[in-house]
Amino acid sequence: MPGNDLIIIGCGPAGMAAARTAAEAGLRVLILDEARRAGGQIYRNVSVDAAPWLGPDYRAGAALVSALEHPNIRSEFAATVWRIEAGGRVIWSQNGASQISTAPHILLAGGAQERPTPFPGWTLPGVMSAGAAQILMKTAGLLPRDAVLAGSGPLLYLIAAQMIDAGTPPKALVETQSSAMMLRALPHFPRALLALPLLLKGLGLLQKIRKAGVRRHTGAKDFAATTHGSDIRFAFSAKGQRHQIDTPLLLTHQGVVPATHTSRAAGVAHLWNDAQQALQPVTDGWGRTNQPHIHIAGDGAGIAGADAAQAAGALAALDILHLSGRISQDTRAQRAAAPHAAWVRARALRPFLDAAYAPLPEILAPAGDTIVCRCEEITAAEIRQSVTEGANGPRQVKTATRAGMGPCQGRMCEGPTRGILAACGITPAPARIRTPIKPVTLGELSQLQEQIP
Repeated sequence: MPGNDLIIIGCGPAGMAAARTAAEAGLRVLILDEARRAGGQIYRNVSVDAAPWLGPDYRAGAALVSALEHPNIRSEFAATVWRIEAGGRVIWSQNGASQISTAPHILLAGGAQERPTPFPGWTLPGVMSAGAAQILMKTAGLLPRDAVLAGSGPLLYLIAAQMIDAGTPPKALVETQSSAMMLRALPHFPRALLALPLLLKGLGLLQKIRKAGVRRHTGAKDFAATTHGSDIRFAFSAKGQRHQIDTPLLLTHQGVVPATHTSRAAGVAHLWNDAQQALQPVTDGWGRTNQPHIHIAGDGAGIAGADAAQAAGALAALDILHLSGRISQDTRAQRAAAPHAAWVRARALRPFLDAAYAPLPEILAPAGDTIVCRCEEITAAEIRQSVTEGANGPRQVKTATRAGMGPCQGRMCEGPTRGILAACGITPAPARIRTPIKPVTLGELSQLQEQIP
């Protein structure tokens, strides 16, 4: 396919919807995604004959994947984008080689990442994130057995329901949401009724969990994990009592946050979303940013879920078609009516969820010898000590402790570090993200070639 009119980075619901919308109107689309197949995290490895315990909502993503079979769409998988430059230049690696692709428009649709959940023992073998477990469930059919799910958020209910349907129900759900959180969420409930089908799905998951007899502990806090023989001994407090459960697998989750390393490195403006306790890019209703050639759609622009991401992808593509001179402003408005309505409905539930399933302060700002930076094994105490010695932002903490200098480049420790700084009375500016935003070899750099249009 000669040349590109649009480069889409990310092949989840937002990226797939945008690609099809743009391609059908004549734009030549290049999709770049790190996975080996289309779908993103929510539809990872999806197919129409996927395991039945993954549910109909998961299998519905197969239609989005099939829609990518269009002559104007070129998809490159196992492709890692590590730099975006002015003029629509995207530098990416695949199979040990890097190249440059260009397009007048770039859509960032990289989605979200799980919020790190640091607590004593979270780095032990046998403790992993719920999202990582879902990847194994979808790509390899590996089912958690006798697992404990700990944290909060709808994803825990979904995974528990899938485990029940697969015949391997969880040992227990240890949930951090409290009655106080639910009370704070009540003012948002009337608006959440606009997303009634999603609410009903959530109630259905809870009913399935209750019917299966899975133990639930709510209002949990003070997480700690230790080894106990070949198992993990998971301890926590709930309703004034200390509990412990032995399990071979502890799956943790405290929600997701926008993946912003790419957008920040590209110069996109960001703001702090206090409700979601995360940075997110500044975009308008079409996904436009302060960088004239960059749009952002999906959870990478603010957490709202798969349905909202799909609608946002279509809206961004329509705006790009208008900016490209393919459709008029009136046509853009007419075609945007349906996806915009879907976007509004899907987002209506988010304020309620943000309040009801807020992350614990002890997760946002861990204490003591809890490891914060897994790559460099830097503890919360060491970060606090650096503040005592004069560090007043992420850059100074990095210089003093090396937190954020490992292979993940701060993706795991930036959030907790920011939380610790905030708990110390410092309002930190976002850490500066430099390229390459993913590790790249010197050999790749030396052989970098620009794609021939």
